[in-house]
Amino acid sequence: MGTLFVVATPIGNLEDISLRALRVLREAGLVAAEDTRSTKHLLSRYDIHTPVTSYFEHNKLSKLEAILAATREGDVALVSEAGMPGISDPGYELVRAALERGIPVVPVPGPSAGLAALAVSGLPTDQYVYLGFLPRKGGERRRSLAEVANEPRTLVAYEAPHRLLSSLEDALAALGDRPMAAARELTKLHEEVARGSISEVLAHFRQTEPRGEFTLVFAGRAREEAASEPEVARARLAELRAAGRSGRAAVDQVVGETGLPRRQVYRLWLELERAQREYGR
Repeated sequence: MGTLFVVATPIGNLEDISLRALRVLREAGLVAAEDTRSTKHLLSRYDIHTPVTSYFEHNKLSKLEAILAATREGDVALVSEAGMPGISDPGYELVRAALERGIPVVPVPGPSAGLAALAVSGLPTDQYVYLGFLPRKGGERRRSLAEVANEPRTLVAYEAPHRLLSSLEDALAALGDRPMAAARELTKLHEEVARGSISEVLAHFRQTEPRGEFTLVFAGRAREEAASEPEVARARLAELRAAGRSGRAAVDQVVGETGLPRRQVYRLWLELERAQREYGR
């Protein structure tokens, strides 16, 4: 039985391929590739003639059995279009199925756009939360960002160029104007890392057309700021109640203003109501 190798490939500059990755790709019996055209270009660059088969989002389940069967004859190398397979790219289902059948799975680490952007962002790298690609639909994206608004760890996300401005606008509304970095075309000719507040980065890309895939790195919420949010929300709810706002309307408004989870704000409203009843006010 062969081994399934999960092989990282360059995210731009072909010189970033490792010697080990080249050896594995050369010695494997089959390369399963998300993008056969880019993979064949990489293999040709290094004079590697291993057979290549497609394995991408829309055939990853139908091709699974054939790729696993190939491990009976030798090793299989799984590669994505760029970076590490399985990280916001096809690979998870194949790895899981291989493990369930006792097929050895071995990583061959290398380039990753998320880690590269995080490392040069100028933001804390000791802990981070990987969000993957932000949701395409605006409502889902805003909810997703609101859920991590109080996260103290650095946030890392991917975004397409045609959605960048909308996503930055949603991030500004959900996260507040905190520090960030937007990295595009990493390791390529037009590599750029725009750093500043969210509003500053947004202004930059309103003036400069967004091109290439983006990695967005947002600072986490300051711990002291996060700790003060419930008190701010409680005081705001009290103001709205005194002004005659209904519970639902008040909770909706405070969730929008603070980014706190709805359940937490609703609990604060119930506590406020109970306190008012106990004191007869």
